[in-house]
Amino acid sequence: MDNGIIQLFPQQYRAFWRRTAEEQEHIQEIRLRAGRPVILHRKGREAYLDEKGELTDLYSNAYVMEEKMLREILEHICHYSPYAFEEEIRRGFVTVAGGHRVGVAGQAVLEADGSIRTLKNISFLNIRVSHQMKGAADGILPVMYRKGSLKNALLISPPGCGKTTLLRDLIRQVSDGNAYGRGAAVGVVDERSELAGSYLGRVQNDLGMRTDVLDGCPKETGMLLLLRSMSPEVIAIDELGSDGELRALGQAAACGCRILATAHGEDRRDVERRFGLQPDYWEKLFDLFIVLGKENGKCLVRQISERGDGRW
Repeated sequence: MDNGIIQLFPQQYRAFWRRTAEEQEHIQEIRLRAGRPVILHRKGREAYLDEKGELTDLYSNAYVMEEKMLREILEHICHYSPYAFEEEIRRGFVTVAGGHRVGVAGQAVLEADGSIRTLKNISFLNIRVSHQMKGAADGILPVMYRKGSLKNALLISPPGCGKTTLLRDLIRQVSDGNAYGRGAAVGVVDERSELAGSYLGRVQNDLGMRTDVLDGCPKETGMLLLLRSMSPEVIAIDELGSDGELRALGQAAACGCRILATAHGEDRRDVERRFGLQPDYWEKLFDLFIVLGKENGKCLVRQISERGDGRW
């Protein structure tokens, strides 16, 4: 399957987007806003496109996104059948072939209870380019196991510091097996399609030969479903965000599953404050805490802490 981002654009516009597609390896996001300049997030910096689709650092030369092109790009992404993608649009994004995600924003249409029914008059697209970095977890594998047994681990990171990329590769290596432990059955609850990048139910990223993916399902519900249906040895989720998800992780651990999770935060104390739980609770659930950060534009591991080592 062609994973190139050129597929996201209608045929009549591909000449304009050709240069962008050639830079896919270096691009994280493509921001399209009707009546505003196209902005690429490339190698950690912003760049623009000029009238010919060439890269430029000059705002004065930036091409302004036409509403017609933006609308036709969205229609093309939805295979000219937006109703078929109504549920994804309601959640704010569409996942496409290659695992790329297209965030959408516009006018919300609400139900009587205040929940979002759908979005209309969409004027903003954020194309998040999928990058699978095989080997990203190589550096932490030695601390992930104790005598061949995988530790329960929490990856803590501010936004944009590579936690999802790291978790994705960790899942792959745990699933396939590595120098430190045998391959294990991994159950992934991929609520926002970021880990597997599933498209029409088919996983686009390599998560390993023994991995089962539940796509688009709330994490709390999905973890319990996988425990009942797929008998995982390991449960993995990205972006732990609620008390209910934390309780579901606890149930998985009580059933004998190993657990891998990520959470937003500057450090462990930041996560503890957000959930309002004491350090002892986290130490009962996790054996290992890995804190990520960024230095000189590069993502890195800032700190690795074992349960009960007194650093906190």
